[in-house]
Amino acid sequence: MQLTGTVTSGLGRAHVFMAQSHYQDQFKSVLGNTAWPGTLNVDVKGSDLEKYRTLRIISGLEDGDVVDGPSPKRIAGFERDGKSFGGATAFIAEITIEGGNSSTCAILIPDLTRHTETAEVISTSFLREVLPCEDGTIVKIQLNSQI
Repeated sequence: MQLTGTVTSGLGRAHVFMAQSHYQDQFKSVLGNTAWPGTLNVDVKGSDLEKYRTLRIISGLEDGDVVDGPSPKRIAGFERDGKSFGGATAFIAEITIEGGNSSTCAILIPDLTRHTETAEVISTSFLREVLPCEDGTIVKIQLNSQI
């Protein structure tokens, strides 16, 4: 499955969650190393929005049937100092810009998210520098592994 989308700025709050050691330990099993403490937001439109919806169905956030799709990796939530940090589902992928670099990544879909058209992408590197990309850049995300 491949998604195409446009890089966009988020709210700048992902680093609070991404920096948590409980999550970082689990990201090692998904990415092979700790993740950069932030996400790259990619707005998905048109026919690719239905593909993104498939990921949300696999994650349990929407109702629907999925015949085949990428394999999910579960990220468990936890509680620390009376504060709850929710779980998420990750899908391993490769992100690329046209004529540019590519990087191993994962689409991360938090259990508690308002994003229905925005993929949150995590990587071991700061993707805005590695690819490089900025708001408005078109990226392709090739998801790995079938169920």
